[in-house]
Formats: sequence, structure tokens, C-alpha cells
Amino acid sequence: MSNISKTPNPPYYAVIFTSERTEGDNGYREMAEEMAQLASQQPGFLGVESVRGQDGFGITVSYWESLEAIKNWKENLRHKVAQDRGKREWYKRFATRICKVIVKVKNR
Repeated sequence: MSNISKTPNPPYYAVIFTSERTEGDNGYREMAEEMAQLASQQPGFLGVESVRGQDGFGITVSYWESLEAIKNWKENLRHKVAQDRGKREWYKRFATRICKVIVKVKNR
């Protein structure tokens, strides 16, 4: 996912997920692709941007219309499976932050 998301005029919300991966894939890539596809089908989803460095550190920012849409995504049953595997197998450390976007600066 290397494209910059085309988000609407604010306000909307950003979920910032930062993580440090464990060694090996262990099904991670396949699940990450599935979650990106599934998230894009959820009501209120606006876009996602994600990068991961060679050192295993990654940042994924997903954009949502409302806090309710974020809550519904968090509670999605398949997403819960991915969350549980992430805690057990894929992440050494992680943090999730939710922000309200109130200003969007247009750059090139």
C-alpha cells in the first residue's frame, strides 16, 4: 500500500497503528492483505496508508468517517482473529492511536 489516500474534507478520524514485527512471516503477509481488502469494504472506511521498514518497524494509518465506524471495524470477527494472532505471533510491540482530523493541508 504505497498510495496516499484521497480523504474528504475534515472532520474525519485516523487510526494510527505502529508496530514492530517478530521474525518470519508466519502468515502475516496474507492476513495483512486480507485485512486491507476487508477494511476497504466496511461502512465508513475512507482509505489506508502503510509502510514497513527492513528493521520490522511499521506504521499503518487508516481513515474513517466516524468513531462508530472504527468501533465496528475493531469488533469485526475476522479482524479480531487477526488482532489475536498479532498479539500472539506477529508483533513484539504495538500501539494504536485514534485522532480526529480537523485540518487537511493540501500539498502536491
